[in-house]
Amino acid sequence: MRGLQVDALNPSILKVQYAVRGELAIKAEEYRERLKEANHGLPFDKVISSNIGNPQQKGLDQAPITFNRQVAALMEWPALAELAPNAFPKDIIARAKELQHEIGSLGAYSHSQGVPFIRQNVAKFIEKRDGYPSNPNHIFLTGGASAGVSLLISTLISSPKSGILIPIPQYPLYTATLASFSGVPIPYHLDEVSEWATSPRDIDGALQKALDDGIEPKALVIINPGNPTGALLDEATMEHVVRLCEQHNLVLLADEVYQANLHRPTTHPFTSFKKIVRQLNSRVPLVSFHSISKGVTGECGRRGGYFECANIRDDVLALLYKMVSVGLCPPLSGQVGVDCMVRPPKEGEESYALWKKETDATHAVLAARTKLMAERLNQLPGVSCVDSAGALYLYPKLTIPDQAAAAALAAGKQPDEFYALQLLDETGICVVPGSGFGQKDGEAHYRLTCLCPGVEEYVGALEAFHLGFMKRYGGL
Repeated sequence: MRGLQVDALNPSILKVQYAVRGELAIKAEEYRERLKEANHGLPFDKVISSNIGNPQQKGLDQAPITFNRQVAALMEWPALAELAPNAFPKDIIARAKELQHEIGSLGAYSHSQGVPFIRQNVAKFIEKRDGYPSNPNHIFLTGGASAGVSLLISTLISSPKSGILIPIPQYPLYTATLASFSGVPIPYHLDEVSEWATSPRDIDGALQKALDDGIEPKALVIINPGNPTGALLDEATMEHVVRLCEQHNLVLLADEVYQANLHRPTTHPFTSFKKIVRQLNSRVPLVSFHSISKGVTGECGRRGGYFECANIRDDVLALLYKMVSVGLCPPLSGQVGVDCMVRPPKEGEESYALWKKETDATHAVLAARTKLMAERLNQLPGVSCVDSAGALYLYPKLTIPDQAAAAALAAGKQPDEFYALQLLDETGICVVPGSGFGQKDGEAHYRLTCLCPGVEEYVGALEAFHLGFMKRYGGL
């Protein structure tokens, strides 16, 4: 027998690229294993995984929210409330009992669309946020926002000529998912000079090019706040985007998982696309995604999220329900996490003071780190960095010396990939090169998180490496 061979597999899978967990991440894990050896021979003593927004990973210091974990503990083992009654605030015990009444055991399947009670709570959260009604029956709980994105893209791609507009730079989930379902990415570029603003004119140009190439645009993806850029859309731009979707009959896919990660909320607030669509009384089909993996929750491994459908036909909703039913149900622990995110303790409840202290501290630390890192990076020769208003990242631009670009070409690497690999080899810091997110020809960037503790040491290592790299390749 020939056995299982690559050339016998689905060819679409071979086209999938996911830079966030690509070559650099794999090499970083190899280094992490080597560091366990007494004589590892590496010039650093730890690997810093700055390649992914994973707040609670080992080596980072974003602690879980106590409220969330206490509710989770009682949901996993309800007997704890009797065995250690003084270990839990009364409102935690009451919340867990309420959820147990609605859910039963976390070991059982739930409704395929998610526990109805939790979907009702999500709807209340959305109504409070936007000031407009939300229908729990139009909300789907998911195993993280990624599961919802994959479902919608797979549903929208009806032929190899189906395309979806994606921002460049973009989170590579979108190109990877499009490749796996044989869809066509239609890139539109964000404006770095204007702090990575979204330009309706650029979207128009991308649409026209796609039509000229015989591609059928089906949807437009907006990531707000941006990943990897951290940019926030203003309401005027959002209105333009909605009108453009009306004009071209596009589904609007709003990735809003970083809506709670705001570093300057007074001057740079978040507005949801659901609110804009309702304000305009628009009939644009809208799907909005949210997740417990980001914000101050940071519960990536629990795999909890949701998407809300607005202006989606009942027959399409029925098809989406059919498809989620194939997977039986999203993880129950993730669904409980969603409930905690959208329904935190209220002022006056026993858990509120600690919850407020923890969430305020996380917001403050991320804002301070982002500001400091942007300032320090901007002082380096050959680096420019937008001080992001949201999300968990910075996305500095590099001016790569000609000698380094030639060395990268000889090594079969993109210049920013070449830079990032040497950064990892010399410092143990793992970042994602901009070529993995998409960028204009001739440009070089990298994305790094602002989650890492020990900012002085962390940024100091970035600075020392960069100056050495520039000197080594004739950039100084």
